[in-house]
Amino acid sequence: MTEATGSGTGRTEGTTRTSANTAGAVTSAVTGTVPYTVPQAPVTIDPAIWPSIATVPTSLKARVAGRAADAIFKAAVRSLPLAVRYPDGTVLGKASLGLASLGQAPGGTAYPVMTINRPEAFAARLGDGGLIGLGESYMAGDWDADDLTAVMEVFAARVGTLVPEPLQKLRGLYLPRQPRKERNTEKNTRSNISRHYDLSNELFASFLDSTMTYSSALFPESGDALRTVAWDGLAAAQQAKIDRLLDKAGVKEGTRVLEIGTGWGELALRAAARGATVYSVTLSSEQQELARQRVADAGYADAVTIELKDYRAVEGEYDAVVSVEMIEAVGFEYWATYFQTIERVLAPGGKVAIQAITIAHDRLMATRTSYTWVHKYIFPGGVIPSVRAIEDITEKQTGLRVRERLAMGEHYAQTLRLWEERFMGRAEEVGAMGFDAIFQRMWLFYLCYSRAGFETGYLDVQQIVLDSAFTSSASSKTASAKGAAAAKGAAA
Repeated sequence: MTEATGSGTGRTEGTTRTSANTAGAVTSAVTGTVPYTVPQAPVTIDPAIWPSIATVPTSLKARVAGRAADAIFKAAVRSLPLAVRYPDGTVLGKASLGLASLGQAPGGTAYPVMTINRPEAFAARLGDGGLIGLGESYMAGDWDADDLTAVMEVFAARVGTLVPEPLQKLRGLYLPRQPRKERNTEKNTRSNISRHYDLSNELFASFLDSTMTYSSALFPESGDALRTVAWDGLAAAQQAKIDRLLDKAGVKEGTRVLEIGTGWGELALRAAARGATVYSVTLSSEQQELARQRVADAGYADAVTIELKDYRAVEGEYDAVVSVEMIEAVGFEYWATYFQTIERVLAPGGKVAIQAITIAHDRLMATRTSYTWVHKYIFPGGVIPSVRAIEDITEKQTGLRVRERLAMGEHYAQTLRLWEERFMGRAEEVGAMGFDAIFQRMWLFYLCYSRAGFETGYLDVQQIVLDSAFTSSASSKTASAKGAAAAKGAAA
């Protein structure tokens, strides 16, 4: 993905390609906890590919805001369980106190280490772009971490209090808003989806399991055992997640299934294996191509149709509607349209099963119009819903009702851990595809940033089952009538 245009792949060609075999390890004298080597940002970065990364902002705003951001950052981290190290030997965070001067907490527990390589550039980017600048400065190599997820967890756990409250109230005047061209209108949505999902099927295959499933798995393990699940169990856990959704939607032989968001076809394959007919829509041409190939190879071409179509354009009637982690790409102002579309095509007595990443409602309301690093580099136009928002919208603007929920955020944290380790373990292959060191640092930041959200509970992921309030009411009345008739018969 070229940062300037949101198209392309962030690849370099020919002799300018930077692969992971030129990278150096990011480690800590105390911890060194990640099982891979992080690519170092090159000294010279191509401004045609990465304009915001190649040049440190030098505007008056960046200089003034940079000094303020530097002061706010240093004040915030002084009380955090971190070791923030500067080139002059300064250490901030709880690691600067007592035994922690060695980077250790009481009892010998290691604090995660954040190393500021270029303080001036870090401050300027942070001042110019806020959290966008935090991510961009990591991509540029202005700072590193011995364990990036652990560092991001510290920030994620305190995201609502890191910036003083009076300054938080001014965020709407200072921070950028989502560009109009990234709003999820029918005109823009194809481009938004393409910028992420059309990067390269080979890129996604480098870190996904054999099912090519790009959403949270559902492992059989729980508690401490969940934190050590291994790669060889991921494919089965992905299929278990899909099977649970299909079960909740009542998918069986003869069921007419609508899938909103195809992915690479695994859900459609498993529904077809049950004897269902599947109509699946996607806006990713890369996903459509590979999903169709997988369906054909499995012998289900007659049962599965995969079309390049916006969900709003779907027609017909379906007994079951399933959608896995697609609502996040719909956009805040279109959630009602999404559920109204589902209601419109749902057959009487039909069921809906969706999987959705969720956020606390107060954080949704505080950030729903913000333009973040994730929007700029990963998911343009995306907004993560809250459970309350889903329930409010379906109750007030549709006849659908939420009937059941399963929260499984801890499973997403481990899914992301496995993806992260797989991606970084194949860094040399990714480099050979043409994805340079800046892209790899960007993708690592995305995976670790996301994992930290689930580890701390800032994010969750839910399987949500819905049906029609009117269908349920009718069923309830029928059941009551049958019960009354049975009682009358028994009395007679």
